[in-house]
Amino acid sequence: MDIGEVGARLVSRFGSEVEGWLDEVPALAARLASRWGLVLGEPFESGASSVVLRCRWPDGTPAVLKLSPDRALLTKQAEMLRVFASSGRVPAVLSADAEAGAMVLEEVLPGTEAEDLPQTSLPRQWGELLGALHAVPPPAGWPWDLCGRCDEAFARIGRRLSEPAIGARIDQATWERAIERCETLLNTQDRLVLLHGDLHLGNVLDGGPSRGLVAIDPKACLGDPCFDAVDYVVAGAGHEGVETRCRQVATACGLDGDRLYAWSRVIAPMFAIAYLTYDGPESAIDELLALAR
Repeated sequence: MDIGEVGARLVSRFGSEVEGWLDEVPALAARLASRWGLVLGEPFESGASSVVLRCRWPDGTPAVLKLSPDRALLTKQAEMLRVFASSGRVPAVLSADAEAGAMVLEEVLPGTEAEDLPQTSLPRQWGELLGALHAVPPPAGWPWDLCGRCDEAFARIGRRLSEPAIGARIDQATWERAIERCETLLNTQDRLVLLHGDLHLGNVLDGGPSRGLVAIDPKACLGDPCFDAVDYVVAGAGHEGVETRCRQVATACGLDGDRLYAWSRVIAPMFAIAYLTYDGPESAIDELLALAR
């Protein structure tokens, strides 16, 4: 079982102490396969917090086995997927073991990521996805909200401003401005829905013509419905442009275009940091930095 690239990403996220866990992954996967009657396949190359292997459920259903050293994260994710299950727009949880840090999900097929789908129909499909997800009633006493989600993201990503390559392009004043804009939006929310909470293009897969788009890896929280469209909007930087995509997406999703654009100015510096890290196009970085000013 070759998990080299994924293992390197896990070490980057969790530190060198995760290497011992990685050494045990083949044996753990084999034990779980024996218990659940799985036929194991090859690992997925993606993943920053888990090892994901293709497999087959005993009845032949294509599935994925997901293993993570962060057991609490995986347990929370299984709970969130089950909450959204009635929408039909998330993969079904076939089994889970909180102690082992493992769960088995149906494999989404054909599974093409949203960024590789025809762009002309994507705004409409995104609107249908949001409509289905946001129609799910929040469970009573749901403990996570958008305020906490944003606080976590600003704290985690903001630490990277100390890196020379990031700090040279994004100063503290720009970061504080994004935080202030975020606080303004959070303080003026007038409609709260159960958000996916991390609905970027890599977390949305093609479920086929009868199912439509399917969302994976939720960070479900209560908040402004615009938030589940903002990553898609900001990904327009360097393409048709954030402002143009914002108009398209707001119309297709039935969202307030001004609020959606305001959220894009909040998220822009976070996207810029990602592009600076992974050699994104300079045209997109320039547009994002201008949006953040």
